[in-house]
Amino acid sequence: MKYLIKALFFLVLIVSVNACSSVKVSADYDTNANFSEFKTFAFFKNGIDKAQISDLDKRRILRAIEAELLNKGLTKSKDPDILVSLFTASQQRVDVYNNYWGYGGWGWGGWGPYGGWYGPGWGWGWNQPSVSTSVEGQLFIDLLDANKKELIWQGVGTGYLTRKMEKKEARIKEFVTKIMAKYPPEISKQ
Repeated sequence: MKYLIKALFFLVLIVSVNACSSVKVSADYDTNANFSEFKTFAFFKNGIDKAQISDLDKRRILRAIEAELLNKGLTKSKDPDILVSLFTASQQRVDVYNNYWGYGGWGWGGWGPYGGWYGPGWGWGWNQPSVSTSVEGQLFIDLLDANKKELIWQGVGTGYLTRKMEKKEARIKEFVTKIMAKYPPEISKQ
């Protein structure tokens, strides 16, 4: 029984760690936009300046977006077809797990928690709650028609963030890569 409880605990731990590493992605777009016409891009400074993250993280995100757009065949230009902007949001998540540890068999009783004797009953144990906190973040990447200044595509990635410097850049790249995989949208011919 003791081994089953330990195995179950480690299974839950592994599943929760794997769940934290994934990024959920969605995208929306203007169905009237002709995405094959967009060949050049530039960053929309006014929109990017409003993002409430550190300048270091902004640069990391912008470098990752630029790399993805270049890989898709677009070129950076001073007279772009599309403008790239971003927005971020985050929330702290607190999880409380109640872990009951102890003997679960039949016992002969003993002194209760309030000083009284209790008779024969179920063994002893204690509840040891554990608390974990994590930050869930969202990255919105907006593509605007540069001529009309209208939003034509938006990709959103949601996942857990890391504060560790050595993992931060990789996590940002993962967010951006998964979001930009949805661009350009696959428009079905009807």
